[in-house]
Amino acid sequence: DVARLGAEMAERVQRAPKMFERAAVVVDFGYLSACPSVETARSLLAALRDAGVLPVALAFGTTEIEQLARSLELPLLAKFRTQYEPSSTPAEIADPAPAVRTDPAPAPATVEKPAAAVSMLHTQPVRSGQQLYAAGRDLTLCTGVGAGAEVIADGSIHIYGALRGRALAGAQGDASARIFCREFHAELVAIAGQYRVMEELPDELRGRAVQIWLDDGKLRLEEIGS
Repeated sequence: DVARLGAEMAERVQRAPKMFERAAVVVDFGYLSACPSVETARSLLAALRDAGVLPVALAFGTTEIEQLARSLELPLLAKFRTQYEPSSTPAEIADPAPAVRTDPAPAPATVEKPAAAVSMLHTQPVRSGQQLYAAGRDLTLCTGVGAGAEVIADGSIHIYGALRGRALAGAQGDASARIFCREFHAELVAIAGQYRVMEELPDELRGRAVQIWLDDGKLRLEEIGS
């Protein structure tokens, strides 16, 4: 459904422009029962561009997808999907990351949080494929964030459980926002558009209680209590 996908991406960009505006997107057709036609794929790429992101490649899947990439004059990223899929039960398989920024993110602007803002409290686990957004406030989660899930807040994010998915704080540019989690296994963390992905995260912090914040425009990660 090209129109629906375009609308969902436009909403994502609007929610977190510092993170997703003009972000590079890899399109993965691998989960479909049949490879789409060139015309359908072109329509999707156009819809994504209209939404504010930049499709740059297809994720490798089949020989048909390889031929489609040639017709669209796009490269294939053969190892893209495996970066986001743990080798565990099918229910825990993560959705491919919707956007990966390859160009340097702009310096975040400082945004003051409203004094009356109240944290959004969520008591259920955030499971693979789900997205939770706290607009104009902090987000507090009593449990964990599963692989392939995404939590976003305009303020800070507090996770009293394991973070296995993606966490984006300061989505509207609040550089003072922070991320706290009790058990760190993140796929991606970001504050005010500055982000780091799984491959860039320190191994020594895996499974630890961690806080993430911006220091002079650079993302800092540190074990809580160290």
